[in-house]
Amino acid sequence: MENLTTLGVLSASALGPLHDEALQAWYGQAPDSVEPEAGLASLILAQHFSNFRLWAFEDEARRDDVDDSYIADIKRQIDPWNQRRNDLIERIDRAILERFEGVDVSGAALHSETAGMIVDRLSILALKIRNMGVYAAREDDPALAQECSEKQVRLRTQRSDLLQCLERLIEEFRRGTRYFKGYKQFKAYNDPRLNPAMRN
Repeated sequence: MENLTTLGVLSASALGPLHDEALQAWYGQAPDSVEPEAGLASLILAQHFSNFRLWAFEDEARRDDVDDSYIADIKRQIDPWNQRRNDLIERIDRAILERFEGVDVSGAALHSETAGMIVDRLSILALKIRNMGVYAAREDDPALAQECSEKQVRLRTQRSDLLQCLERLIEEFRRGTRYFKGYKQFKAYNDPRLNPAMRN
């Protein structure tokens, strides 16, 4: 996946397949975790896996055929994975910002959304596209299959547009005409000092 980046420029032609191929493998046999290693692609995959796990937990949390204790256990697993998801978004941003440390942005416009945030949105779109495709392929409910097929087309268009936006942001950052900052999410709900419901 070295072609994913060239001087920090994310390739739209590589990022979509990276997300899709990972989902195909994980839905076949999911690992317990995907740990980030060296390189931007590794960070993106680890962040994508966090969304993959969260998607499954959110589905399970909506079941009404299990005891409340089961739902409570699922809900408690969501927060750590969501924290990991956000931490990896920040690491993606740091990795990209490090590549542009020498770029003069004194006259550049500030972009409100970071590259890592866009990568996260693309990850979720990949999950939506994949799961909508499952129902689009069903033969037992033609009406549902048609509805989901049409939704999948729209989702693919959304992803294509967003990939172009990401690529434009990175290219403009490289040229010094637009930039983003690295932001911290400061998720207070995981900190008992900051969550009033957890304070003794």
